[in-house]
Parts: sequence; C-alpha cells; structure tokens
Amino acid sequence: MALKDYQNKRKFDETSEPKGETKKSKDQLVFVVQRHAASRLHYDFRLEMEGVLKSWAIPKGPSLDSKDKRLAMKVEDHPYDYKDFEGNIPEGNYGAGQVEVWDSGTYEPLDDTSQLSDEKELLKELKAGSIKFILHGKKLKGEFALVKMKNAENNAWLLIKHQDDFAEEKYDAEKNTSPKSLVTKFLEEKKSLKIK
Repeated sequence: MALKDYQNKRKFDETSEPKGETKKSKDQLVFVVQRHAASRLHYDFRLEMEGVLKSWAIPKGPSLDSKDKRLAMKVEDHPYDYKDFEGNIPEGNYGAGQVEVWDSGTYEPLDDTSQLSDEKELLKELKAGSIKFILHGKKLKGEFALVKMKNAENNAWLLIKHQDDFAEEKYDAEKNTSPKSLVTKFLEEKKSLKIK
C-alpha cells in the first residue's frame, strides 16, 4: 500500500527501476542521495522509514553550508531497493533521465534522549513536520534538519545543515566543492605525490 503511488506512476516493462517491496535494513537506517538529470537536474534525498524510502526532490541539491536553506519537495515513497538504483529512465516514462547515486550511508535521529526506537522517533518527527538527524555519508556528514514550510504547499520542506564540525561555507553540490574541501583536496594530492 505504501508504494502504490510509486508503482502507479511507472511502466515496469519499460523502466529498470525496482518495483520493490517494503524491506528494512538489518542494523542502522540508511539514506541515499541520487543525482537525477531529468527535465531539470535535481537531487533526490531519501530516508529509510517503515520499510520504504521517504523521499524529497531538492532542486539545488543538499548543502553543507549552514546558511543555505534548500527547498525540498516531498514526493512519493520509493521502495527500499531504490537505494542502489542507477541508470537511465527512458523517454516517455515518469522521471525520464539519468540517475546516479551521489551519496549514501546511514543516519540516526539527533535526539538521543528519546525513549522511542530510532525509527519511531523519526516517524514522530516526520508527522510533526520537523525531522532532525545525523548523516553518516561519504559527502554529507553531521547534523541536518528537514522542516515542513508553513503556509506553503503541503509537500514543501526545507533541508538545513546545522552548524557543526562538518559545516562548510559556500558549498556547491554540483561541483561538490567549498573553499574548505578544495584545500583538503589539495593537501591530499600533495601528500599522495609526496610534495613538500
């Protein structure tokens, strides 16, 4: 039932997207961000809850800059197996275009004092319209919040990076750069080339 909207929008005889069923991770909850070059380039941000991936389309992509408030439009739940999906959705199909995994990892609620399980705490926050969590990805790390916009469309949210050790100023998801990450990259290259 949770995946009915997802399945109704797709022609599985034409697309290689997983039809999928509800499924859960064994240990920690997973997240994935997929770069989706559809009619307009955007990033799909997905959080595992209730055996599916709760999903938001982020036009400008996630940011590590705590000053950025990225619009995140809530879309239909996707199957758990979608976390590994990469490929081309053919023309004439919903979401036609190239999909690639941009980042992935595990996540947990920011509130570590809750008496609820991680998943139940996150579901409670989702229902309340404000989810606070910690991402353990390759690119996205640290504390974030997804906050439902008031007096806006029902599915309009904001993705916000909290100010923490992983925050970076002037971050660009498309270039995956910031002044801080460029310096780190330079130092790593220098070290690998053994330049003094």
